[in-house]
Amino acid sequence: MKLSVLDIYIIVCYLLAVIVLGLVLKKRASKDKEAYLLGGKTLPWYMLGLSNASDMFDISGTMWMVSLAFVYGLKSLWIPWLWPVFNQVFMMMYLSVWLRRSNVTTGAEWIGTRFGKGKGVVASHTIVVVFALLSCLGFLAYGFVGLGKFVEIFIPFKSLAPYVPFSLPAAYVAHFYGIIFTAFAVFYAILGGMTSIVIGDVLKYVIMTISALVIAVIAMDNLSGKTLSVPQGWYTPFFSWRLNDLNWTGMMEEVNAKIKSDGFSLFGVFFMMMLFKGILASLAGPAPNYDMQKILSTKSPQEAAKMSGIVSIVLLPVRYAMIMGLTVLALLNFNQLNLKGTHGIDFEKILPSAILHFVPSGLMGLLLAGLLAAFMGTFAGTLNAAQAYLVNDIYLKYLNPGASNHRISRMNYVSGLVVALLGILMGLFAKDVNSILQWIVSALYGGYIAANVLKWHWWRFNASGFFWGMVAGIIPALIFPVVFPHTLSLYYFPLLFLISLGGCVAGSLLTPPTDINTLKTFYTTVRPWGIWKPVQVLVQQENPDFHPNHNFRKDALNIVVGIIAQCTLTLTPMYLVLKMKLELSATLVVLGICILILKRTWWDHLNDELPPVTGNRLTRTFDKYSG
Repeated sequence: MKLSVLDIYIIVCYLLAVIVLGLVLKKRASKDKEAYLLGGKTLPWYMLGLSNASDMFDISGTMWMVSLAFVYGLKSLWIPWLWPVFNQVFMMMYLSVWLRRSNVTTGAEWIGTRFGKGKGVVASHTIVVVFALLSCLGFLAYGFVGLGKFVEIFIPFKSLAPYVPFSLPAAYVAHFYGIIFTAFAVFYAILGGMTSIVIGDVLKYVIMTISALVIAVIAMDNLSGKTLSVPQGWYTPFFSWRLNDLNWTGMMEEVNAKIKSDGFSLFGVFFMMMLFKGILASLAGPAPNYDMQKILSTKSPQEAAKMSGIVSIVLLPVRYAMIMGLTVLALLNFNQLNLKGTHGIDFEKILPSAILHFVPSGLMGLLLAGLLAAFMGTFAGTLNAAQAYLVNDIYLKYLNPGASNHRISRMNYVSGLVVALLGILMGLFAKDVNSILQWIVSALYGGYIAANVLKWHWWRFNASGFFWGMVAGIIPALIFPVVFPHTLSLYYFPLLFLISLGGCVAGSLLTPPTDINTLKTFYTTVRPWGIWKPVQVLVQQENPDFHPNHNFRKDALNIVVGIIAQCTLTLTPMYLVLKMKLELSATLVVLGICILILKRTWWDHLNDELPPVTGNRLTRTFDKYSG
């Protein structure tokens, strides 16, 4: 055992607190469907924002980002654009407002507000549920694999072997730990629903912030009077077509092999592909996971925008202070970390190894509790999203529409257990964290993007187009990794996108358009910009005072400024830990300018939005507030 008694005590206290949280909030969560899945839409936007940020501060993602920072230095700023991280900026500026105006419970339920009723809508609803469950299961497996690899460094199985009645092959020790800690996450998520998840996430964020700041200070202290043995290009976020300035020859040859195996050597091409995919993925809006559920849980469209806006502010500086602190400690003391395995260096073990060697007793327990909480929060949030689709969009829609609150509560428990078990099963067969991540963000989402961009921005796009576009994208996304096993998923994204886009356009133009009354209600309620002219003309014929959304240019400007601000929020803690004072000062100046611009072009205009309208009051309300 590599933990002190104090560390173990702190971790056990946290796990007990999680159990108590689920039990205390069980009664409140079982009140009705909305209370369980959306916290009754009563939670403050800043708590939901902290919770959302906390869900993104997970073990697997942090392990991956520390390995990126170790290998690529400040150029690692760009690689999370695979996700893409700047989708939060798009949501902050306008998409969270559009989504929240729909006033639904899940992304699949949203299909009815956009496409109305009919066979095509049922098919579209079904394909969204399938995609949502696939992506949720992928995220659960991703977290499960990272957690197991993390814990086995601190608790070697040989220290437990005398106390358990079975033996385990070394290859399955990580999975054993993953199952144990997943059980705690399942317990409080299933019992307490969204409210317990949010409160647990806020507690986790406090723990992680304290830990991150202490690690950053320890790293800065260790760096005093020393230099890192890294290539010169490691210190700059700027790059050319190739990573010629990031040659590790004569330092660590294995790192050059890592860059080659990642497929990032042609960094200019890689960056352009990330940007292309990232913009399209962001235009598509949030995927049907915990992020979407947090947006739908806010009190109003304005609070949804604020919630998405606070995520980057509270997440990036804290997370990257920890990432860069652990990276510096690992580079200064690489030979002590014992990262070599049967297949060379396992870069995903840098995070736990650095914690084990350089974080003092007591703080280690706090940090481990925080990272375990990070896993459990992400797992619980994803589990909640999957439950929402199973219960709301399958059970209540098709099997038992008149179910009582008691039966709905029981179905929430059963569906949660089933999803958790399937996620664990996928994790048992996963190769590593990076392989799951690449499949989720590049392959699976490649089939999602085209249909979900068009649903917001093109009036003629209908339910049949949505269904065939999703099918045309998801099926190749499941096949391509088998056909092209040695190709980075990002590089066949354009082909996936074109196949999916073809399915969208053909499916829409070969079938009748969506009912015009459905389109008019959607257009006047959500008020999107895009290719909506025919619908706009009909709406203005009925209500000449109606003003369409002309905010495209303003939203586009705010997105550019927001992405620059997001990059500076990432670079600030990196420069701070590395003590690069000139670069830090310049970054803070740029951040300040971005804040001033967004204060005037975004924040000051949030309350300019018309109140959401629904049902028969539509025309009357717009007559009252237009002009």
